[in-house]
Amino acid sequence: MAGTVLVTGGSGYIGGEIIRQLLAKGWTVHTTVRNLDSEARVRPLLGGSAETLKFFAANLTDDAGWAEAAAGCTHVCHVASPLPAEPPRHENDLIVPARDGALRALKAAKAAGAQRFVMTSSVAAIGYGHGKAKSRFTEDDWTDVDGPGVQAYAKSKTIAEGSARDWVATEGDGMEFATVNPALVLGPLASADFSTSIEAMKQLMTGALPGCPNFGFGIVDVRDVADLHVRVLEAPGMKDERFICSGPFLWMIDIARILKAELGPEARKVPLRRLPDFVVRIAALFNPVVRQVIGELGSRRDMDASHARDVLGWEPRPVRDTIVDTARSLIDLGIVKV
Repeated sequence: MAGTVLVTGGSGYIGGEIIRQLLAKGWTVHTTVRNLDSEARVRPLLGGSAETLKFFAANLTDDAGWAEAAAGCTHVCHVASPLPAEPPRHENDLIVPARDGALRALKAAKAAGAQRFVMTSSVAAIGYGHGKAKSRFTEDDWTDVDGPGVQAYAKSKTIAEGSARDWVATEGDGMEFATVNPALVLGPLASADFSTSIEAMKQLMTGALPGCPNFGFGIVDVRDVADLHVRVLEAPGMKDERFICSGPFLWMIDIARILKAELGPEARKVPLRRLPDFVVRIAALFNPVVRQVIGELGSRRDMDASHARDVLGWEPRPVRDTIVDTARSLIDLGIVKV
């Protein structure tokens, strides 16, 4: 099937890859950007023609532009949401635009008569605030926003998804709603304007850290994240669905070892020693990226993606390929100097 779909956040890492895959399958795509001045930069990265890919200016915190962007769309894929490199001054700087942006997109979708709404959520809405006693999670789990150490980003994704589900239950009038909940998204970049999710890999490859902190992540390739979104847009019977989108959990030291093994001299700055936790806590005083995840030291979260496999036949590529492709992309684009 192929119709007309609104993909919000078309200039972003995930949104851009979703658009490329939808265009390849014959969809007509509307996409939102914060400012139409970015169209000249973004369009060559996405492909399509003036007829198959149309840009609209819309902001998560303003009503303007949403009705025009959604007009004529049978489907909506809401990807846009703030993902800062540094902790916000106040958690509402993330929570409000994430929640209100999702509700604006939903209201525009309903007004346009869209049949299905697919929202990019996150495993941050699933696996946080439970302490270290729980380490395996499914779609039935929800982050406890009042739990220990829950940061603003996890709160924003949890509140945004919960608010969207509540709105659909009371106002959706039969519109099918589903979420895709990715883990840490890596994979090749389309340009040097890279996503915050790539920052950990960049810091490893540039030697910004003297060793590997005791952090870990479920990892998933951006191409596989987009593929799952497309499957959810196209498959029948997606009402109230939720899909974890994750490959295996890896510690930072595991990622470093893969980089060393696969890149050889190009990974010469990648550290292979473990950083003691107390050193990481000191580093967090000066490194905002580390400071944002300091509460994650030693936490393991295995995300069970079997539901996406069983229902939609989704299968992520080997995580080793994703890590190598990310590294090659960072080098080729000049983001990492070797």
